Amino acid sequence: MLKRGSARVGLGRLAIAALLLGLDCPRAEAHLVTTGLGPVYDGVAHLALSPADLALLVVVTLLAAMRGARPGRWLLALLPSAWLAGGVLGLTLPVNPSLDWAIGLAFLLAGGLVAADRNLPLPVVSGLVTILGAFHGFLTGAALTAAPSAGLELTGEWVALIVIVTLVAGLVVSLKAFWARIVVRVVGSWIAATGLLLIGWSFRA
Repeated sequence: MLKRGSARVGLGRLAIAALLLGLDCPRAEAHLVTTGLGPVYDGVAHLALSPADLALLVVVTLLAAMRGARPGRWLLALLPSAWLAGGVLGLTLPVNPSLDWAIGLAFLLAGGLVAADRNLPLPVVSGLVTILGAFHGFLTGAALTAAPSAGLELTGEWVALIVIVTLVAGLVVSLKAFWARIVVRVVGSWIAATGLLLIGWSFRA
């Protein structure tokens, strides 16, 4: 049992370290992801190769899907819409924001709520999903402003987002075993810890 516990702690630390390394990558180079298949596929690849983006999407999805099927359905409607609206706004603003502290705060808030597993009301969950989705979309759109086909790359990321959110939400809503819910809460705690570290690093810099 001691060996198993040590192995789990080691894996948790390794996952946090890998995520932090991904978070430290500059967002300004997001448009440099090239697949050779066109800008739409470049957008899909960018999302797949961005640990910070994936982690934020996953934790927001976990936050809503843990509350059951109805919040999960609202998630599928609100998150892609809010993300796309934020992305379009980011494309129209000629800025390349460095908001590591805000990303860390989003990780800490969403991850902490997943770890706490509180029975939040549907309006609260919907509001958080909308705000965090729009914020994430804005950062993505702002990072793609220098890309030659930014709109198409944003579309590719949006399609990939819908697929990922649908799959993760469906999986989490279907979880009934107690241990499976504990695993989801542990993932949320890891992401919250990562957010806390990211906030500390941003203020130290």
